[in-house]
Parts: sequence; C-alpha cells; structure tokens
Amino acid sequence: MSKNISTLERQIIRVKAELMELGEIRPGSLSEQYNVCGKRNCSCKAKPPQKHGPYYLLSYNRGGKSSSKFIKKENVSDVQSQIKNYKKMRTLIDKWIDLSTELTNLRLE
Repeated sequence: MSKNISTLERQIIRVKAELMELGEIRPGSLSEQYNVCGKRNCSCKAKPPQKHGPYYLLSYNRGGKSSSKFIKKENVSDVQSQIKNYKKMRTLIDKWIDLSTELTNLRLE
C-alpha cells in the first residue's frame, strides 16, 4: 500500500527538521593506536612489550583522497559525536531521497 502525498510531505518535513538539529559533523572512523619507539632499552621492546599509547587516529576520505589525523585524548568524545552525527546525516539524507522519490512518482501518476 502506497502512502498518500500529504503523508510523504509530512515525513520529508520531519527528516529536514532532524537534519537541522544535528550538531557538528565529521566523516571517518576513530581508532586506538599503540606504538614502539626507537629507544633501545624502552619498555615498549620488553617481553611482553608495553607499547606507547593509546594514540587516537581519525581516518577519513573526502574528494577521493584518504587522510588521517591524530586526535588529542581530550577531543576524542567530541570527534566520536561528530562521526555519529555524520552517520545519522547520511541515513537521514537517504531517507529523504527515498521519500522524495516516492512522492514525485505519485505526482507523476
């Protein structure tokens, strides 16, 4: 059963409102990194090793170019929120496209 035009229009308005509510956005993923240094007698070379870290690395693609950036520990929570907002934005845009396609198809009938 297809939806009617006014229902689709209301759903699109709700999607647009949700998009406007999003805070800062940022694409990518965040990972914890542990490293071994170059010092000869450092504990990072012990058995078992006690590597340095964690360091937080943001990896992302924009305009066909891969990039990465180290994130300070005190900024990790903000970056995680920005990534979450970005994913929600992508989901909402896909929903908007689906609803809009359905709406325009109904109008063409």
